[in-house]
Amino acid sequence: MKEPIVVIVGRPNVGKSTLFNRLTKSTTSIVDDTSGVTRDRIYGDVEWNGKYFRLIDTGGYVPNSEDLFETAIREQVEIALEESDAILFVVDGRLGLTPFDKDIAALLRKSSKPYYLLVNKSDTTVLGAYKNDFYELGFEHIYDISALNGRNLGDFLDDIQNHLPFPDEKAEPDLRLRLSVIGRPNVGKSSLVNSLLGYDRSIVTNIPGTTRDSIDSILKYYGDEIVLVDTAGLRKKTKVKENIEFFATVRTYRALWDSDIAILLIDAGVGVENQDQKIIDEAVRRRKGLIIAINKWDLIEKETNTAKQFEAAVKDKVGTADYIPIITISALTKQRIYKLIDLAKKINEERKKKIPTSQLNDVMLPLIAATPPPASPTGKEVKIKYITQVGEHYPIFLFFANEHKFIPEHYRRFLERLIRQNFGFEGVPMTISFKEK
Repeated sequence: MKEPIVVIVGRPNVGKSTLFNRLTKSTTSIVDDTSGVTRDRIYGDVEWNGKYFRLIDTGGYVPNSEDLFETAIREQVEIALEESDAILFVVDGRLGLTPFDKDIAALLRKSSKPYYLLVNKSDTTVLGAYKNDFYELGFEHIYDISALNGRNLGDFLDDIQNHLPFPDEKAEPDLRLRLSVIGRPNVGKSSLVNSLLGYDRSIVTNIPGTTRDSIDSILKYYGDEIVLVDTAGLRKKTKVKENIEFFATVRTYRALWDSDIAILLIDAGVGVENQDQKIIDEAVRRRKGLIIAINKWDLIEKETNTAKQFEAAVKDKVGTADYIPIITISALTKQRIYKLIDLAKKINEERKKKIPTSQLNDVMLPLIAATPPPASPTGKEVKIKYITQVGEHYPIFLFFANEHKFIPEHYRRFLERLIRQNFGFEGVPMTISFKEK
């Protein structure tokens, strides 16, 4: 079982982004009185009573063209119903029930997914009477809420928590390596997955997804079972390009969240683009193992574009994530595609690797003494006295020091480089944390 996904839908300027920011305790979504200002792919985590679900804000994904306005909103709801475990339908209580709201409600009533009507901008008990206008929609779950001040959100969260398919904490953990192939459209993801599953030594079976009708596949590779996390494209074509891009990105991130190791596929003819960098950033933030695979290498002229030159260009793009391994492949000719599996297995072992505390201190402390952290603003010397590794699913290193609050970010990156130079951890994001000695 995976963490459930909840999608916010509704007309522009009803407060979807404000609700998102309130529930995720962030300021990620831009909030403005102008409709359609949310342009980025917005997602975040919501924690309530010790349980987590992932929240996606669809705000702003409506074209300027008036004739596509209603079509775009309807498509958002239809795709959200397909991609999510529950829907939050936000309406403007002060404006009242509109024809668009009725259209959206009709779509939701046809679904088997749980859906919740949130009558927003009900900032006080008196204003909460706004929700009476919406009872004619026949919804079971209606809440008068204020995304701005948080009114009645606790009651709503209690309710939705009882209806979401949270992971079974008593279930036996699945210890198989979960591997996803992710990337922008048309980079060859399906071709690579099909080539891997068609390998002569592979035994392939299909297992149903836990909360949706998507299918993950099992690849048996030299006696090991590897779960290929579903990254299938949208089954329903939409008329509005932005809707396609938004929910294609949702599937990319969902596959990344559900995997241990992700293979980020790059088109050799295009190189690393902004969306690729966002995927890398999310993989690092989620502490997932990562491989960059340059696909369609068979189409590149070797005389003008060597693998080393291309790798150097990619590393320059990824910046501080230069520990991510880069490999050139061709899904079409199967060039080096099985090295991807071997590399993924190696990175998975690196994620689990534990460095003995004595060895860690014997190696690191002399190197730190040779290049100590800068003094605190008061002039006091900052000394790192002790290091230990913690964390079950990815490496976390605790550095115990005095005046640790004044250790700058550039020195944190220096310590990470020292660890990688001496202990490896290729393709594995890590956490460097400082504690009072």
